[in-house]
Amino acid sequence: MSFLEPDPAPTDTDAPAPSDGVVEPEPPAASDEPAAPPADPTDGDGSAGTEDVAVAETEVTDAAPTETGETEAVDAAPAGVDPETGEVVDAAPTGVDPETGEVVVDAEALIEESAPVESPYDRPGRWYVVHTQSGYEKKVKQNLEARTSSMNMEGRIHEVVIPMEDVVEIRGGKKQVVQKKMFPGYLLVRCMLDDDSWYVIRNTPGVTGFVGAGNRPSPLPRRDVETFLAVKDDTEELPTKKGRARLEHELGETVRVKEGPFANFSGEIVEINEDQLKVKVLVDIFGRETPVELDFSQVAKF
Repeated sequence: MSFLEPDPAPTDTDAPAPSDGVVEPEPPAASDEPAAPPADPTDGDGSAGTEDVAVAETEVTDAAPTETGETEAVDAAPAGVDPETGEVVDAAPTGVDPETGEVVVDAEALIEESAPVESPYDRPGRWYVVHTQSGYEKKVKQNLEARTSSMNMEGRIHEVVIPMEDVVEIRGGKKQVVQKKMFPGYLLVRCMLDDDSWYVIRNTPGVTGFVGAGNRPSPLPRRDVETFLAVKDDTEELPTKKGRARLEHELGETVRVKEGPFANFSGEIVEINEDQLKVKVLVDIFGRETPVELDFSQVAKF
């Protein structure tokens, strides 16, 4: 047999060879039995099988090349598991350093919590000073608020305030902090001033007019608003405003001594010591004025 001619496929009927001398193999005959599965690539040569190849491809897909050419797993280790040893590790609580155990404070959160207090000047409208009858500020404030509500002017007249301040007074020989009107006879009104709002405010019982140049009301500047309506921050305690002592007695005033060796004597105050809460009184002793130092609680007005 010639090496140029392959063995013909076995068939029931031998077919004649082609005229050019090349023998073409005929297709296999049809059969009712199912086709045999493909041969296992590992048969006889020890190479990887189909399933092993698929697994290998999956592993290669899940790995990423590093600078050294080796591959590392892209997927991070599960939370609470050491990626090197595979041991379960207790996760540190949120906000706690896992190494030192110290509480870690978020600076941005602190900045948000310590946001500055809103300035009264930045609220809608402008602040105006309204003159009222002295001693009736609270009553005028109530009248204006009621009038604003009854005339549906809440959208233009927003706020009515009596400016107050903390003042140190001497009462019974002791210092006390009391609230006093900063400007007796005046109110601060925050509003969108137009003809209608002006009419409501101006015609409120007890209001005598606006403060301003001529007949034109002048809004307060930011500095005055923030001074008169200072807002106390909860995180820090502000000192007592003004901090001045309002005394029960004045220089040159004649007082009566209530107790002590000079009880029922009278005299003129010539000196006041606010720090020690003492006064010096000129008392007539045997026809001669003698300065006597007394406590605030030892003297009284006539």
